[in-house]
Amino acid sequence: MRILVAVRRVLRDALGHFDADDGWSMASHLAITALMALFPFLIFATALASFLGAKAFSDTAVHIVFDTWPDQIAEPIAREVLSVLSVPRGDFVTFGVVAAAVFASNGIEALRTSLNRAYRVTETRSFVFRRLQSLAFVMIATVGFLAISVLLVFAPILARIAEAQFAWLGPYMGTITIWRYVIASGVIVLGLVAVHVWLPAGRRRLIDIAPGIVFTLVAWLVGSTLFAAYLDRFSSYVSTYAGLASIMVAVVFLYIVSAIFILGGELNAAIRRYREARRRVEG
Repeated sequence: MRILVAVRRVLRDALGHFDADDGWSMASHLAITALMALFPFLIFATALASFLGAKAFSDTAVHIVFDTWPDQIAEPIAREVLSVLSVPRGDFVTFGVVAAAVFASNGIEALRTSLNRAYRVTETRSFVFRRLQSLAFVMIATVGFLAISVLLVFAPILARIAEAQFAWLGPYMGTITIWRYVIASGVIVLGLVAVHVWLPAGRRRLIDIAPGIVFTLVAWLVGSTLFAAYLDRFSSYVSTYAGLASIMVAVVFLYIVSAIFILGGELNAAIRRYREARRRVEG
């Protein structure tokens, strides 16, 4: 009974604050900003990878980004992204690529604003620090994607060598597609941990952010599955938006994911407030 009371209070606090603090509007802002930051980030990452000699990075990066999206959304967007990334851009250190990094960091700033509201904290760090931190997130994500792309390229080769040396490994060898899904899921988990720990003002322990991260992952899986089923059976986006259908579907999907992401932060904040209230009562 006590658990049910606690769950009800936490959910009422989280959902109430989400609604009172314009959570739906923030989800819309985050979705549009994320879509606008996606192309600049991939352009910047591809340019850096080409500069470092990883010419086949773009295809791998697109898989990492879109493998966790429903196929109906990912396939048309991924095609457009690949066509953009295939355009030669010359040297890495150019104004356009630097501008792409700055625009990509705007997506990080949107995440920060959303989480500051969700965690009910006031930002006290300077604009310079925040912008440098956002650019650092972009750089770290780029280097991480580059490392993963190299791993995905060499993993099948190493697997074939191991299988040739040890025949008994054959039945246990997974496909590269499975590895892509595992790695993409790992990137999401690490990314969620990083943004919840470092982006908002204040300090949080891993135990403080774990409930929201678990909620985000589960709700993302359920939400994307239901949205994909809706697109298969009931959607009229193509007839309504014609050539813009893929973009509109992506915006709606990112809106759903953004709302889930913000609710994860709200859930963490509500649980923390409940625990603090319990300690005051019991103390």
